[in-house]
Amino acid sequence: MGKGHGVSGKTHTQQQLNDYANQHNPNNPAYWADRENQERMDSQNRRDEKYKWAEPDFSYCWNKDSE
Repeated sequence: MGKGHGVSGKTHTQQQLNDYANQHNPNNPAYWADRENQERMDSQNRRDEKYKWAEPDFSYCWNKDSE
């Protein structure tokens, strides 16, 4: 019995199966390209989150000048 990983040949075309196999085989350039892209995107997302500050909500403040 399979482990439930991968893609099914019943629901995917042969080209889709080949693409999946290439991206999960360390001997294939597509594997390394996908891995580098994931690392680049992860570092980009971490950098964006580092400097993301919540906007202050001043709607609850009472302003004496507004009267």
